[in-house]
Amino acid sequence: MSAIRLCLTDPALRAAGLVMTLQGAVACSFAPYLSTLAVNSFGFGDHGYAVLLALFSIASVSAAVIGGIRADQTAKRRRITLVAVLALALGTLLMTAAPGPWIFALTVALLIPISSITFGQVFALARLAATRYPPENRDGIMAVIRALFAFPFIVVLPLWSLVFAAGAPVTTVFPAGLLLAFAMLLGVCRLWPRDGAPLWEDRPSGRTFHAALAEMARPRIAARVIALGAVFSASTVYMAIVSLIMTPAVARGTADVALYVGLVAGLEVPFMLLIPGLTRSIPRTRLIFVGALLYSLHVALLPVLAGTAFVWLLVLPAAVGGAVTLTVPIAYLQDLLADRPGAGASLMALQRLAGDVIAASCFALGTALSGYGMVALLGVAASMAGAAALWAADHLPGVAARRRA
Repeated sequence: MSAIRLCLTDPALRAAGLVMTLQGAVACSFAPYLSTLAVNSFGFGDHGYAVLLALFSIASVSAAVIGGIRADQTAKRRRITLVAVLALALGTLLMTAAPGPWIFALTVALLIPISSITFGQVFALARLAATRYPPENRDGIMAVIRALFAFPFIVVLPLWSLVFAAGAPVTTVFPAGLLLAFAMLLGVCRLWPRDGAPLWEDRPSGRTFHAALAEMARPRIAARVIALGAVFSASTVYMAIVSLIMTPAVARGTADVALYVGLVAGLEVPFMLLIPGLTRSIPRTRLIFVGALLYSLHVALLPVLAGTAFVWLLVLPAAVGGAVTLTVPIAYLQDLLADRPGAGASLMALQRLAGDVIAASCFALGTALSGYGMVALLGVAASMAGAAALWAADHLPGVAARRRA
């Protein structure tokens, strides 16, 4: 509750929370439907969507890493965040004014990925603001900010369910995204602390771009990022297949997709707020392993139960597992580069890249071998392998000793 109070009363944390909430609204409007837009609306097919997903991931992580390092070099985090939000506004504007396959590809493979810089910069801002409070509040603050990203799923996705049930085309998400992008621009311009404001110490790092990259590529850091990426891949696989599995063939449709994803994300919020208490008594890697196990159960059974009423029971393990695997890695990654909030936030993008590339490989291989059920199983296998590797790195004596060395 103290973390919630701080996020409501501290102007910088309040700005971070508002921008993160709006970004969550954008994400829940796009993420469940990008696969069906690519495959069904714009004719890219399964393999074409896998290519778009890979391009999206590469562009997203490149933008986030460059933006994070540049933010540390210059300490001009507000300006960099504005550029990211402008890219989102441009992409949604183009898709609203002139929707088509090539505009869709440009938006998905370049403009929306550039906007992902915002996610890392919000957490960088929150980490800087949290330095003014006792250290025990930090995990709670990060959990609240992450929960605010998930909160719109409770409201926005049920609304999309009603909109699609009324017969609106899936492309309606783009004009809605344009309105949200303008709201984000207003929030950053009016509420985000100005660069150079003496609220906390945020000096330029003085590191060259090459030196910053070399530090992020150290084996003890890169191995953990890849392992966490494998854990995250199950979430990307889920988002990629949920709208393709819930089809009229199993008496489902876009309205069911919106309701299901909204229930999962909505239930994640209260569990995310419980995370700080758990991290005080349970090692982070052990929590991540248990969370990955629960989330994998949900992903593995989704293709099996999609056409039955039992599918709605899966929202509980999905929410508990998702709350852990989406929240606990944030502080874990930030601690790997504790004195550089921008680069530390970029590690989340690298984790996402690793996860998305693994998920894209699972999607391409699974659809080639069998179908969406195989995609789910491959994603589950990758996620559990990553969770086991991360746990071993922190808990097996020989591995942990080599990591410290």
